[in-house]
Amino acid sequence: MRKILAGVAALLAATGLPAAAPAAQVLGSDAAACSSGGPAIRVNVDGLKDRTGELKLELYPATEADFLKDDRDLIKEGKFFRRVRLPTPQTGPISLCIRVPTPGPYALLFTHNRDGKNKFNFWADGAGFASNVKLGRTRPKLDMARIEVPEGVVTTTIHAQYLRGLGGFGPLGS
Repeated sequence: MRKILAGVAALLAATGLPAAAPAAQVLGSDAAACSSGGPAIRVNVDGLKDRTGELKLELYPATEADFLKDDRDLIKEGKFFRRVRLPTPQTGPISLCIRVPTPGPYALLFTHNRDGKNKFNFWADGAGFASNVKLGRTRPKLDMARIEVPEGVVTTTIHAQYLRGLGGFGPLGS
């Protein structure tokens, strides 16, 4: 079997085709945290409606009282909050990184801010959580966003969700 795999790799090399797809470049102001071993969360995002606006990750304490609380209030109370935002890449796979202060539980929110304003537009913008549970019409719960960060880097995939009529938010492909 090893000889067969070596032969396939040699054949691909001879034809100039890559043996494997290139890994997605990790994006965002915290990208170094993912390449240096963390602690951090690497987020692979798929299902974007388009490549407009900006992408944002927000990290909250993993408590119901603090989840989605205004960042100014969290900081004033001496609690952890972290945000990474960047323009939406025009092409290629999307992999973002956000660093965390220490291993442990956190609540992670992804948003696709399509109109470029710094306020969530319910009608146009997208959102998602590591659980990938359909968001529906209600305010998201902590369990949807909860992620455990071990020593090092944890990787998760988030499927972007957008308003889809009376059923609320859901992935585009469903």
